[in-house]
Amino acid sequence: MGYFIAALKKYAVFSGRARRKEYWMFVLFYMLFSIVFSIMDAVIGTYFITAIYALVMIIPSLSVMVRRLHDTGRSGWWFFISFVPLVGAIVLLVFLVQNSHDENDYGVNPKLADAAA
Repeated sequence: MGYFIAALKKYAVFSGRARRKEYWMFVLFYMLFSIVFSIMDAVIGTYFITAIYALVMIIPSLSVMVRRLHDTGRSGWWFFISFVPLVGAIVLLVFLVQNSHDENDYGVNPKLADAAA
């Protein structure tokens, strides 16, 4: 849960790097909350809670993805490859699961920074 809250604190920070664990824990909690809100909407009989949640989470989701791409040594603009039919999402997924690079244009490796702290 700490990684999810940390990503929300960096709401619109598109610079820097995000570790693989930070990104995937964010995705996990995003999906869990989405499921909970969908169930709440189904019980209530509306669909606005899930829609509001999705709209609020667009910017944090994009920012943590861009920072994850930075961690793999790629520009955040690689996000747009997901719009290529069929293969785009697969290529983006491969980029997101790759290991961190050492120091690059986007900063120091977060694993090393966490170990030093």
